[in-house]
Amino acid sequence: MAYDYEKFKAAVFQLTKIDLNAYKERQMKRRIDALIAKHGIKGYEEYVQVLKTDQARFEEFVNYLTINVSEFYRNPDQWRVMDQQIIPELISKYGKNLKIWSAACSTGDEPYSLVMALSRHIPLNMIRITATDLDKQVIAKAKVGLYNEKSIAAVPEDFKKKYFTKVGLSYQISNDIKSRVDFKEHNLLESAYPKDYHMIVCRNVLIYFTEEAKDEVFRKFYHSLAPGGILFIGSTEQIINHKEIGYDRKNSFFYERPAK
Repeated sequence: MAYDYEKFKAAVFQLTKIDLNAYKERQMKRRIDALIAKHGIKGYEEYVQVLKTDQARFEEFVNYLTINVSEFYRNPDQWRVMDQQIIPELISKYGKNLKIWSAACSTGDEPYSLVMALSRHIPLNMIRITATDLDKQVIAKAKVGLYNEKSIAAVPEDFKKKYFTKVGLSYQISNDIKSRVDFKEHNLLESAYPKDYHMIVCRNVLIYFTEEAKDEVFRKFYHSLAPGGILFIGSTEQIINHKEIGYDRKNSFFYERPAK
């Protein structure tokens, strides 16, 4: 019998701990088939052998699977709600030592946006963001902090002037912002979830997951939040069964774990 996609998924899980069953199959299979074709590899079995023996191809594969379309202050209207409503409410509940997690943070645009947004309300030296992603390549890019013009288009002008330096055609974010973020590897589908966060931000990632996987992640986020904590999701996402899980919906994209 030909080496089929089911066997390939099992092999990938053994190699990477990425569970391809949690992703929408047609979309993910199309991405993988395109990558195999690009290198002239003859099918899944041969590709698995390449992934086992070629570190560069392995890292390319993981990078290709993880969807890294990211930009600062994505959907600015939602960041305005955060600035004017959510952050002040969190400070009134918990004080200024907020515990915040940027999950599936990609190349760092989101956690760095969070630091800047918080800096309007909290001194920089009091801000601490935990940022996680399953892809060590994008975490490495995030730590470098170099972005193109399109990525930073929505950054408020005062922050652009204060925290970015032009380097050739790119923009380098300042160490003042970078030093406020702790990057770690974390797999939303496999890793243990940290606890007692006042806010979790996970945006425009779960749209690639199956409904079952989304439900599992939203439930885990609920238990990771402190009572009264907020989950901020993407503009293409919603938690259809938020009441069943236990969330209160504050706004289209902000969900609260009610205080006890």
